[in-house]
Amino acid sequence: MSGRTATALLALLMFSSFTRPIWVTAQSAQSQGGQNQAAQSNEEFARHAKSKVQPPYPDLARKMGISGVVKVEVVVLPNGTVKDARVVGGHPVLAGAALEAAKKWRFEPAPVESTGIIDFKFDPR
Repeated sequence: MSGRTATALLALLMFSSFTRPIWVTAQSAQSQGGQNQAAQSNEEFARHAKSKVQPPYPDLARKMGISGVVKVEVVVLPNGTVKDARVVGGHPVLAGAALEAAKKWRFEPAPVESTGIIDFKFDPR
């Protein structure tokens, strides 16, 4: 990548981090290595996760020292699989990894479809 391209990308990322909110939650469950954390917002989502997939820390984010929280809204089918997921807050460089991880989560079965928010915390430590 040329210096000009890298500078333009850095400027774009810095601008986007100022225009998009980074959401924070008080609840979290630490993953292995302390780099990423995920939490279910209990006030918004009553189903219990059977299987939680932690997102990998993106290389670009690590190189740029980007940290923060990505909020992913998930729609869960009655059988516990994720039907749909979308990013509702967080840094764009971290969003892709969080979205892919959220799609792999599995929940306890329930009689109806439900919607909730999963918070993924990224920390470059």
